[in-house]
Amino acid sequence: MKSQSGRERGEEGFVAGFEGFLFGMLLFVAGTLLVSYAWAVVDTSSATAQAAREAVRTYVEGTNPAQAAAQAQSAAIATLTGWGRNPQLAKVTLSGGGLQRCARVTVSVSYPSPLLVLPFVGDVGSSTTVTSSQSELVDPYRSGLSGQANCP
Repeated sequence: MKSQSGRERGEEGFVAGFEGFLFGMLLFVAGTLLVSYAWAVVDTSSATAQAAREAVRTYVEGTNPAQAAAQAQSAAIATLTGWGRNPQLAKVTLSGGGLQRCARVTVSVSYPSPLLVLPFVGDVGSSTTVTSSQSELVDPYRSGLSGQANCP
């Protein structure tokens, strides 16, 4: 095809219009959904890690084993509530040597991560369960516990 100036014009450099726009929008939407999913998992991981940290700290500072376990559970639930999570979906497990000197105590907090977090909508769907654990030793020299410290 010749132009008015007499030079030939080919189709080099021709960019699709509508198809290019649709492909770009598809990439944009897919990328946004991927980032939203990743952020939801990271945010849930931060919430569960903080809840486990607060729960284990509360437990090892207790004096009565039965009360310490209940207080640790309450601390984890309060932390998750502070992060805007539904406490009924959380699972808090306590394991270890109990409330005695030099015992290692571990608290695990599990919470289902939302599939997406959308502005003005909130959490949408559920994709995977995020679990965080925190471990701590009961202080061998603290007061309020019976027995002697036999730490290795």
